[in-house]
Amino acid sequence: MQAESIIHLEDIQKSYFMGSQAIPVLKGISLDIFKNEYVALMGPSGSGKSTLMNILGCLDSPTGGKYVLNGKDVSKMHDDDLAEVRNTEIGFVFQQFNLLPRLSAAENVALPLIYAGISKKERIERAMEALNKVGLAERSHHKSNELSGGQIQRVAIARALVNNPSILLADEPTGNLDSKTSVEVMQIFGKIQEAGNTVVLVTHEEDIAAYAHRVVRLRDGLIETDTRKVVEQMA
Repeated sequence: MQAESIIHLEDIQKSYFMGSQAIPVLKGISLDIFKNEYVALMGPSGSGKSTLMNILGCLDSPTGGKYVLNGKDVSKMHDDDLAEVRNTEIGFVFQQFNLLPRLSAAENVALPLIYAGISKKERIERAMEALNKVGLAERSHHKSNELSGGQIQRVAIARALVNNPSILLADEPTGNLDSKTSVEVMQIFGKIQEAGNTVVLVTHEEDIAAYAHRVVRLRDGLIETDTRKVVEQMA
């Protein structure tokens, strides 16, 4: 039985303009990502993977083609509507952790809920629930200068989860971490996916992409390969 499509891309194109000259970056990307998939987007510098990530995250709009996210055609939406989609449908995890240093871990995690108009009591409850998912509930009152790099990234992951998004989009999430901490963070992404979330990871590192169940490789603005792992069935 085919899973439910969370992301549906049809012939997505993106060009940037230098004066009157169009510079094509994405040249026709068609892709379906299904509910509860764990996908890595890879490609060399200039392949278009960062541009594609920005479009997937509704941070940018395509110049051509169609993008349907969780049943909504977002490819023609205006900025205000895109902002609403970002706040409700997408959880972001970036290489730079983007935490506010004066706030505690729980307060940082609860930030997106302020914009959503959630009451303070519910914000704290949901922030603690998200921190618990990443194994950091006991550090909820600590500020970022009291946490290790791996713990800070886990707070950032909890913040991305707090709105119960349709997809978790991670851009080079281990880029600022050592190898041991990178393994710990990637194990958390695995647990998040096992719990039912859809995870899309952008990386240039083969060992990080190996955690995903499907690897989509881009080159020169097109999909070069799309490979799914064979998952061994338990006897």
